[in-house]
Amino acid sequence: KTKSSRAGLTFSVGRTHSYMRKGNYAERIGAGSSVYMTAVLEYLVAEVVELAGNAARDNRKTRITPRHLLLAVRNDEELSSLMKDITFAEGGVLPNINAMLLPRKTGAASKSAASANAQSQEY
Repeated sequence: KTKSSRAGLTFSVGRTHSYMRKGNYAERIGAGSSVYMTAVLEYLVAEVVELAGNAARDNRKTRITPRHLLLAVRNDEELSSLMKDITFAEGGVLPNINAMLLPRKTGAASKSAASANAQSQEY
């Protein structure tokens, strides 16, 4: 049996172990550390793919694109802080329109919204 099947993982523990040895992160790499690292990587990939799948479904697409990966990571607070320095190729930017640039609401809706905002500003 492979180390991956014994640990109940899909990702290859042996491959992760060889990458850790080739990366010169330390002089010696323990057997348990590669299993742990593989489990962490598998969890992170599953989390990102699930969120990206939700983003693709929201856009009525069946294929996950780099844009969906970017939206998934940037809209999740923890993943965004983890990957704050990563640039997604072909990912685009997050949609962000300043409130001043949006069209104003007209009629009774704006008056009730204005009174609600005024009440919330009182101390």
